[in-house]
Amino acid sequence: MAAANITILSNPMNHFLSKLRDYYALTKPEVNLLILMTTSAGYYLACRGSVNILGLANTVIGTLLVASGTATLDQGMERTWDGQMRRTANRPLPSGRLSAREAFLFGCSLSIAGGLYLAFAVNRLASVLAISTLLSYLLIYTPLKRKTPLCTLLGAFPGAMPTLIGWVGASSRIDSHAWFLFAVLFLWQFPHFLAIALMYREDYARAGYKMLPDFDADGRFTRAEVLGFSVILVLVTLFSGYRTGPIPLVTLSLAGAFLLHPVIRLARTSSRNVASWVVHASVIYLPIVLIIATAFKT
Repeated sequence: MAAANITILSNPMNHFLSKLRDYYALTKPEVNLLILMTTSAGYYLACRGSVNILGLANTVIGTLLVASGTATLDQGMERTWDGQMRRTANRPLPSGRLSAREAFLFGCSLSIAGGLYLAFAVNRLASVLAISTLLSYLLIYTPLKRKTPLCTLLGAFPGAMPTLIGWVGASSRIDSHAWFLFAVLFLWQFPHFLAIALMYREDYARAGYKMLPDFDADGRFTRAEVLGFSVILVLVTLFSGYRTGPIPLVTLSLAGAFLLHPVIRLARTSSRNVASWVVHASVIYLPIVLIIATAFKT
């Protein structure tokens, strides 16, 4: 009898915890880690004195709320097609563990809460930038993924916006230094996401996503894009290192070589493993650049 009572009590608890895990998965925590880094870097670099820890926390919290809402609503819009891809079929919505209505309410709640939080706890410009990011992502990038490979270009704009939100959170304005940081994250997205598109080309095609151009059957054009954008990215970051001194310049040169090594290999082969190396190298490269930028802030 005691064992039966424990089972009855544990089942609702297990169901509740399972629901929490699924809601958490909808927010795409792995993407939010990147947003946390870039927003924090933007805020820190915009400070002209000591960092306002409360201001930084408020900016990050509001940005993460809007980003989590955006990710949730995006998955709600794409649930049917996510179910057709192996890499996304087990997500909470296509698997049926959460309903579209639950995701919609959760996503709207997070987005509205984040926008209001930024408006009242940070400043209105940060809130406007965050909501603009949400709208451009959901109304432009998400629909275009099934229409044109240019979606990567257009999606890179909202993807780089957390740097500006962080900057505005600290300074209430956008200047040339902010746009420079924006450019770094904007360029970084091309080698990262195009390499992912090469890795999962068949999976994307199965769901009707046009992440790569139809004429590029062997991936040669896309691999050249990865190389071109990577070279530009490294040169832009080296320019930043040149302005701040020899130590950051040397460190950024080593980081650039680390990124370009698999990128150059990918330009010569269509190997999925090499594309995976590019993805991992890009994930390591960006935090190094941000750490150097914050450590040698002028």
